Amino acid sequence: MKWTLQQLQIAKHKPFIFDETIDLSDLKEQNAEIRNISPIRVQGELTYSGQLLTFSLHITGELTLPCSRTLVDVLFPIDLKVIEQFRPENAYHISKEDHEEANVITGDLVDLTPAIKEYILLEIPLQVYAENQEDPQAPPSGKGWGIVTEEDQEKKVDPRLADLAKFFDDKK
Repeated sequence: MKWTLQQLQIAKHKPFIFDETIDLSDLKEQNAEIRNISPIRVQGELTYSGQLLTFSLHITGELTLPCSRTLVDVLFPIDLKVIEQFRPENAYHISKEDHEEANVITGDLVDLTPAIKEYILLEIPLQVYAENQEDPQAPPSGKGWGIVTEEDQEKKVDPRLADLAKFFDDKK
């Protein structure tokens, strides 16, 4: 999502509205938790305020993340509304406080892709859980391990103490 400053000059007279779908599959390399990412739809509007470019963005898409309990794939929807500001490198501005968070445009190109990637990465939660827990798709056992329920744990008697249990049964 790149535009030259010349292309964005029309926004000085009327809002510059855009609706694009971008492929951000390279996010899987930046975050190992992302198993898949759908094409991301970015809708937005650009308005000028002096030399400050303000993008109002609506970012939608889906990420496939692993469930924290079972490691099954979980679809995580992305639906963000953000505002991103840019200003030319040589632009005059009155106070730094007004433009502290404005990205500086170096050269003649405005690229929203890094900002969109950053917002998506920040949206990923630490833990994601699959909704349907009654039908777990994780394997019930593996090499050298298995799932043990509380009932199985209670029924199982330590073999070292099995003779002691017989002692108490004889007294009754």
